[in-house]
Amino acid sequence: MAETKRKRRDAAFARTEILDAAEKRLVIVGPSGIRLQEVAADAGVSHPTVLHHFGSREALVDAVVARALQAINARLVEALQTSRGEEVELAAMLDAVFDAMAGSGHARVLMWLALEGRHVDGGEVTLSAVVDATHALRKSKHGRKKTLPREDTAHLVVLAALALVGLPVLGPSLLSNSGLASDADSMRRFRAFLAKVLLRHFAPPET
Repeated sequence: MAETKRKRRDAAFARTEILDAAEKRLVIVGPSGIRLQEVAADAGVSHPTVLHHFGSREALVDAVVARALQAINARLVEALQTSRGEEVELAAMLDAVFDAMAGSGHARVLMWLALEGRHVDGGEVTLSAVVDATHALRKSKHGRKKTLPREDTAHLVVLAALALVGLPVLGPSLLSNSGLASDADSMRRFRAFLAKVLLRHFAPPET
C-alpha cells in the first residue's frame, strides 16, 4: 500500500512539474511554439512521460490554461462570496485578475488560442460559477426590491472578462490611440473607471 501511495504522489509531482515548465514556455512562444521535448527537458522528465500524462501538445496547452483559469476563477468566487459589493472591493478584484492575467502572460495566450479557433474552459470552476456568485451578491444588495435577471449579471461578468483579457494585450495601444497615457497608472485608472461602470448596474440606485 505504501508503494502505491508513493507512486501516485510521484505522478502528481511529475504532472505539476510538466505543467509549470510548459507554462513558462507558453507565455513566451505561444501555443504553436511549444515543443514537448523541450518541456520534458525543462521539467526533468522524459518525452514519453509528458505523452503519458497529456497525450499531445494541444492537450498539454489546454491543461496549462485550464489550471490558470481555474485558480483565477476560484479566487474570484471566494472573494465574491465574502464581499459586501463595495466599490473598493470590486476594484481590488479587477486589479487582482488583471495582475494574474498580465503578469503570467495568460491574457496573450488566451488570445492566441482564440485566433487558432480553440476554446479552453476553467476546469471545475467556470465563468458560470463567477456569474452565480456575482448574481447572489447582487440579489443580496437589492433585497426584495426587484427581480434581477441572471442574464444581466452574466453580461456584466462577460464585459469585465473581455476587458481584463484584452487590457494587458491591447490596453496600452488603445489608451494611446485615444489620446490617453499608456503607462501602468493609466491602466490602473481605467480599471477603476471600469469598476465604477460595473457598480452602477451592480448595486441598487440610492433613493
